[in-house]
Amino acid sequence: MEFIFWLSLIIIGYTYIGYIFILLLIWILKKLFQKNATIPTVAYEPTVTIFIAAYNEADVIPAKVENLRRLDYPSGKLTFLWVTDGSTDGSDQLLQQYSDMQVLHDTQRRGKVGAINRGMGYVRSDIVIFCDANSMLEPSTVREVVKRFQDPQVGCVAGEKHVLLPMQASAQGAGEGIYWKIESFIKRLESDVSSTVGAAGELCAIRAALFEPLEPDTILDDFVLSLRMVEKGYKIKYAREAVATEMASISIGDELKRKVRIAAGCIQAIPRLKSLLNIVRYGFFSFQFWSHKVLRWLVVPPAIFALLVSNLFLLSAGSFYQLTFIIQLIGYVFVVIGYLLRQRKIKFKFLFLPYYFMVMNFALVWGLVRYFRGKQSVNWEKAQRMQMHSSNNT
Repeated sequence: MEFIFWLSLIIIGYTYIGYIFILLLIWILKKLFQKNATIPTVAYEPTVTIFIAAYNEADVIPAKVENLRRLDYPSGKLTFLWVTDGSTDGSDQLLQQYSDMQVLHDTQRRGKVGAINRGMGYVRSDIVIFCDANSMLEPSTVREVVKRFQDPQVGCVAGEKHVLLPMQASAQGAGEGIYWKIESFIKRLESDVSSTVGAAGELCAIRAALFEPLEPDTILDDFVLSLRMVEKGYKIKYAREAVATEMASISIGDELKRKVRIAAGCIQAIPRLKSLLNIVRYGFFSFQFWSHKVLRWLVVPPAIFALLVSNLFLLSAGSFYQLTFIIQLIGYVFVVIGYLLRQRKIKFKFLFLPYYFMVMNFALVWGLVRYFRGKQSVNWEKAQRMQMHSSNNT
């Protein structure tokens, strides 16, 4: 039992703390001994397509169109492409009212991956930026993204996700906001050290020429798409100034469905990206992939359970194990408190972090079950989110 206890503790500690410290150490060493790369002074303005796969997003379209029109980039080099396949709320008719929005619509719903595969056949630009209909972009986003593509080794750029928390936001939202701040920090370190491990659909850009159609049953299209760039020998860079903002989820139930879907996609993605697990071929990036994704997705959830159970059996082994068991119990008490505060809509964001942590790991386990039972659809079941403004839905 001692072996199981210590192995579980080391796995959890390394995944969430040790890996970050290794990245920090390498980042510091690079800053000390490596010269800063010179930034080209010549203006770089490749053609860009903003690609939005939208299913029944009529309520956010006016705000999104207004947001897209505020982007600081030459209009002659910027195209807006919407794919609304399967939408039944009139999204395509609404978009046709905007002359600067290109719309593709088919009555058949094929999921987001189907929309991407179909829509990319109409893209003629150098760069494609994928974003969600409910994610609002900062005006400088396009310029910040294309700036990274001046490096010919870069095949993908990931943006930064901000989660807004209005007064009425849920406990889930508070935990989600903290989680994404931590994730953003890790991604920035990865990018500075080597390459970010994947990009999220809120803001993911690629060189259009590198695109190859994804498998039609792909669940986590943005993650697989970005890592296919690494398989081709390119890097993923993180642009912290390229910000996509969305509201926190209204309810834990809605967001849990989304997390379970993402978890199932994570499990599906690993065998499809198995070449990246080869540390001989992909070197440090493979180490990052194992540390940031594989351990977190596949090993940490059972390790959390094993840590508690093994600690219970070791209570008679000495005061140290009694103390660690008490610490674990306190952690679970915080989880329960977070749940109760959510029920009463009382916000105390740092109590929601352990709660959100457990929700995430539960979603991973349930996503694993759904994936192997063949129950997870490629179609999004979107979570309801707060309104960003009283007049504009986001």
